[in-house]
Amino acid sequence: MARPIREPLRELTDTERAHLQATVRATSERADVRQRAMALLAVAEGQSYEVAARRAGFAYGTAVSRLIRRVNQRGLAALETAPGRGRKPTYSAAERQQILDTLHESPDRATDQSATWSVTLLQRRLRANGLPQVSRDTVHRTLQRAGYSWQRTRTWCPTGTARRQRKAGVVTVVDPEAERKKG
Repeated sequence: MARPIREPLRELTDTERAHLQATVRATSERADVRQRAMALLAVAEGQSYEVAARRAGFAYGTAVSRLIRRVNQRGLAALETAPGRGRKPTYSAAERQQILDTLHESPDRATDQSATWSVTLLQRRLRANGLPQVSRDTVHRTLQRAGYSWQRTRTWCPTGTARRQRKAGVVTVVDPEAERKKG
C-alpha cells in the first residue's frame, strides 16, 4: 500500500506547467531533467507518487517525494542537478590571479637565469612565493584559460596579439580574427 503523502506538490502556475511540458518534449534536453519534469507533470495531473515514478522511470516513489520537496522549496530550479557535485577547485580565483600576475613580471636574470618564462620556471617562482604545491599542469591550464598560448620564442603571449618593432618603437598588434581562429 502507498505511503501517505507528507508534502503535496504546490499548485503549478500555467507558465510552470507549460515549461514542464516543453521540457518533456525537448529531445535536446538532458535525460535526467526530462525525467524529473515528467514525474512532476504526472503528480500535477493527480497521479500518485508511485505511478508518477513508474511513468518517469524512477524505481521508487520516494525519488518523486524528494523531488517535490525540492520543487516546493526552490521552484523549477530543482529540475537541474544540484550544485556541489564533483571535485571542488583546488585554487581560488585569487591564487589563479597570482599565477597571471607573476607571468606579467619579468624573470630576475640573476636568480632565475632566464630572460623569458617557461612553465617550469614560472612554477618554481610560484612555489617560492606562496603556492607550494602548484604543478606545471595547473600553471599551463591557468594560462591557457586566461587566453595565453605558448609561442616559439619560449614566451607566453595573449592569443591574437603580437609585439612588432616599428620606426616609432614597439607596438602591440591585435588580430581581429583571433577568436574565430581559436574555434
